Amino acid sequence: MSKKKLLLLGGGHAEIPLIQAAQALGWYVITTGNAREGLGHPYADKNVFADFSDKDTMLELARTEGVQAVCSGCNDFALLSTVYVCEKLGLPGHDSYATSLEIHHKDKYRALATRLGIPTPRALVVPTSTGTDENNCADFDAAIAPLTFPIIVKPVDLTGGKGIHRAANIEEAREAYKDACSRTRQDHIVVEEFVQGSNHGFSAMLVKGKVAFAFADNEQYYINKYMVSGANSPSTSGSETLAKLRDYSERIARELKLVDGILHIQYIERPDSTPVIIEICRRPPGDLYIKFVQYATGVDYPKFIVMAETGMDISAIPDIPTQGFWLRHCVMASTQAGERTATGDTCEGIVRDVAFAPEIQGNIVEKFLWYKPGEVITDKLTYKAGIVFFKFDSLAEMEAKTARMTDLVKVVTGP
Repeated sequence: MSKKKLLLLGGGHAEIPLIQAAQALGWYVITTGNAREGLGHPYADKNVFADFSDKDTMLELARTEGVQAVCSGCNDFALLSTVYVCEKLGLPGHDSYATSLEIHHKDKYRALATRLGIPTPRALVVPTSTGTDENNCADFDAAIAPLTFPIIVKPVDLTGGKGIHRAANIEEAREAYKDACSRTRQDHIVVEEFVQGSNHGFSAMLVKGKVAFAFADNEQYYINKYMVSGANSPSTSGSETLAKLRDYSERIARELKLVDGILHIQYIERPDSTPVIIEICRRPPGDLYIKFVQYATGVDYPKFIVMAETGMDISAIPDIPTQGFWLRHCVMASTQAGERTATGDTCEGIVRDVAFAPEIQGNIVEKFLWYKPGEVITDKLTYKAGIVFFKFDSLAEMEAKTARMTDLVKVVTGP
């Protein structure tokens, strides 16, 4: 008897736990995406390389392969194509395309949160630039006049810190606006007031509109202040804050009639303990976050995500808090000045090795490194050499070593 076919939109390192979970559940897994070098593709049963952001191409692929389920990879474009395909084919496990846009497009979510009384940054929608630079600047200046600096300028349709800038004055805001407009596929962007506080993640599984499982973390940022470089758990957020996040999640679920499955939130906890949601999605977070949740709680998070997205019952998921003290760390480039390649081109460094300090060796649970000695770092803001999971003996050890992680684990560059 042939296996049921599942199409997974994505094939990078972040999708590996999903591929393995689906196969363990008996699925024949087909991965897709433009990045042929994706580290997840070799784990799949079949690869069909295509643009997963093109929803009609994905629909045709699903029909051609005769799949019985479609799962999203760790990317908003993948999620939106996934729900579009499932809606067209009548496949289970996903919200409607219109509902998904309300969550995944930042302007629509800000409007939803305001309507539901959920704390969210004060934000405005600004059309993307048209006409002359002089007119663009004048229109942009007028549009953001009601906001108080500092502000954040961001595309509505991108994740991972792409196109996001903090601006302290109008000159910086104009430059940020130009960059955001150059990156978005939409005809508008979002500009919002900066929220001061600590950064965190909250990952929940919904069952019949209720939070059946929840996990919280503390986020770390390194060179790129808008791309998470690490997360540790347990969270420093107190029980009152986490209870509010459960309530907000269930308000959203009731309002939009969300299907069972993941609801992942990034929030800033203000000094008064108010959690302000800045990002929200219904797909797995990237950089092996779901494996981090599995390590920290013992709950097979990748399996339950695949079960939900294929229409299976996930009501048996246990609501287990973090057990012990854990860190997921992305190994990223240092702040060293740019170097020159043998041809004279400017680069951010040539990778030689990844070095672990002796005092951190005993904390390593798993290393997943994909760097290649001799490769050139062309953009230190996005470069990753791999991901490492650590376990600590105490909260004090976790906090102390997390604060020093970029000294304890380093990308070694050289000639």
